[in-house]
Amino acid sequence: MKYAVILGDGMADLPIEAINNKTPLEAALKPNIDKLAKYGTVGMMRTVYEGLAPGSDVANLCVMGFNPKENYSGRSPLEAASIGVELTETDITYRTNLVTLSDEPDYENKTLVDYSAGEISTQEANEIIKTVNEKLGSEFYNFYTSTSYRHLLVRKDMKKAGKLTPPHDISDKIVGEYLPEDAYLKELMIKSYDILKDHPVNKKRISEGKNPANSIWFWGEGTKPGLDLFKNVYGLDASVISAVDLIKGIAKLTNMNVLEVENATGTVHTNFDGKAKAAIEAFKNGSEYVYIHMEAPDESGHQGSLEDKIKSIELIDEKVVGPVYEHLKSCGEDFTILVLPDHPTPVSLKTHTSEPIPFLVYRSSDTEIKDENAVYTENYAKSTHLYLEEGHTLLRKVMNGEI
Repeated sequence: MKYAVILGDGMADLPIEAINNKTPLEAALKPNIDKLAKYGTVGMMRTVYEGLAPGSDVANLCVMGFNPKENYSGRSPLEAASIGVELTETDITYRTNLVTLSDEPDYENKTLVDYSAGEISTQEANEIIKTVNEKLGSEFYNFYTSTSYRHLLVRKDMKKAGKLTPPHDISDKIVGEYLPEDAYLKELMIKSYDILKDHPVNKKRISEGKNPANSIWFWGEGTKPGLDLFKNVYGLDASVISAVDLIKGIAKLTNMNVLEVENATGTVHTNFDGKAKAAIEAFKNGSEYVYIHMEAPDESGHQGSLEDKIKSIELIDEKVVGPVYEHLKSCGEDFTILVLPDHPTPVSLKTHTSEPIPFLVYRSSDTEIKDENAVYTENYAKSTHLYLEEGHTLLRKVMNGEI
C-alpha cells in the first residue's frame, strides 16, 4: 500500500460575505478533490489539542501521526534541525522573523506592517542576519540564516522568555503590548531596528518599492525535541516535500527523506508541478508514504488575500492531486490518498485558529460512489458526523482500515 498525504496548509476557513458566505474550499473549483470525496470518506478531526497554540508545528506533527501532547517541545528547534544546527540539551531556540515595522520614533509605538518583510529573498536575508549576528551575537546568543524571512536564534543561557507573540498574529497592530516579557530579547529587537533601518539591503529594497527587513522578531521558543523515527512507528519508508523549514525539520528528526524542489517558495507562486513530479518520483523510487506540504493557502490567509487562497486550492487540485492520483492509479497497486489542511487560517482573521479541520480519505478500493452529493468542504465534512477528537490517530486508523 502506498500513501499520499496532500496537505494544503491553512486551507480551512470561515464563511466569507464577499463570496456569498462560502468558504474558499466551497468557492474553489476543485474537480479532482471533489471526485475523490464522492468515492471516499470525509470527516472532521482536531489537530490542535487543548492547551497548545494553533501552529503549523503542532498541527503537522498531528497529521503525521505524532501526538503533539507528547512530542512537541517548540517550533524553532524543529526548524533548527532543518538547517543542520545541532542543539544541546540546555539550548533554547527562537524563530527569528525579519519583519517590516513602521517608522515611529518609539519602538513600542511602531506598527507591524509586514510579518515577512515583503517575502524577502534568502540571499538578501543572509546579509541581514550576518549583520545582526555581528552586532548582537555573543557566546550565549547566535543567529543563523534559514529561508526567506524565517531565521533562528540559539540561546545558551537557559533563560526562558515567557510569552512571545507570532508576528503574523498582529499584522497592522501597534507592537507595544506584544513585545517579549524577557527584557534582553526585547532589547535585542529594539537594537535591531537601529542597526537595520539603514542597512544597504534595505536601502536597495526601499528604492525598488519593497518592504524593508528593518527589525527582528522573536517567537516560537523551544528546546531540543525527542521524536520517534517514523519508520519505527509506522513501518513505512517515507518522504517529505515542502518549502518550509519547519516541515523539513520534522522530517529530518524522524528520519524521513527530504526532497528538494526547485523554485518551491511556500507561496501561491510555488512550483506545484515540481512538487507533484517529486512525489511521483519518490513513489517510483520506493517510498511508501509521501507527505506533500503546500504552504500557499496559509500564506494567502495570513495576507488576507481571498483571491490567492482560492487560487492556491485550485492549483493544488489541478497540479498536485490530479497528477498524483493518475500516477498511483496507473501503477496497479493499492494506494490511499489523504487530502487535508493542518489547521484553519481564515482570511478574515489573518491568523491560525484551533477549530477542527476537514479530512478526506480515498482508497484505490473505493470503486463505487458513496455519496453523489459529496464535496470536500467544511460543511459537508461536518454533515457526515465522522469526527476524530485526536487527529494524530488518523494515519493509524487509515492503515488499520478503521476509516
